[in-house]
Amino acid sequence: MKKPTLKAPDGACDCHIHIYELERYPLAATATFGPPQASWEDYLRVRQALGLARAVIVQATGYGFDNRCALEALRLSQGSARMIATLPVDTPMAQLRELHEAGVRGVRFMMIPNSGGVMRWEDLEPMARRIAELGWVINLQLDGRELPDHATLLRALPCPVSIDHNGKFLTPVPVSHPGFKALLGLLDTGNVWVKLSAPYETSKSGPPGYDDVGVLARALATANPDRCLWASNYPHPGRQDAPDNADMLDMLARWAPDETVRRKILVDNPAALYGF
Repeated sequence: MKKPTLKAPDGACDCHIHIYELERYPLAATATFGPPQASWEDYLRVRQALGLARAVIVQATGYGFDNRCALEALRLSQGSARMIATLPVDTPMAQLRELHEAGVRGVRFMMIPNSGGVMRWEDLEPMARRIAELGWVINLQLDGRELPDHATLLRALPCPVSIDHNGKFLTPVPVSHPGFKALLGLLDTGNVWVKLSAPYETSKSGPPGYDDVGVLARALATANPDRCLWASNYPHPGRQDAPDNADMLDMLARWAPDETVRRKILVDNPAALYGF
């Protein structure tokens, strides 16, 4: 397995991975694509090759509200992972507290059309109010071009928000775009975070540099390094041309060339947000 050139600092965290145990945990009826088999043991080999110590397991959309696969991986992590679940807005508070004790630290809202997401925009504020006392985060994925439409709502939420994949602009935009300016403004509130991750999902320029998305990642890391995270997006579900995980980590050195900034992104920021 390829190893990165970048040496990660002690305590470095991969903030967005998925686990799929397809034989033991079948996909939900809402699944829109067939992901690869990817067990916790498979991911551990990747994490060790990357030189990382921690991970955030994000509930896969293909499993809907069935969190059993991710929760099993969370148990197997022996404290080295946290988890983002997908939960109905009326989940009893006692169950939320039990999940907190297990290591869950947030709720996923996948809002990309036709992605298999099961949450609704009208659920966002009620769910945020319920999880605020636990210190949980809303993990939000949307088309960043829509951020101006939702910025007022996101600013008012009583819990932290993390936004996936450089804002996930489905068509890459210039840094002058209103959606990107809205993202920068949200980071300035101190309550919103962004993952520098998965440029291949939206890039039109393509590898090796994914330059049209890379310029956004660099701008985010430069503007507000205290609110940036990094993630591999393992196992790159839905991609026939999955990138190499080591290349994804090495890309961070181009987006954030300063070692002190990279330590914030890889260690300090995830520790603060997810409670490591």
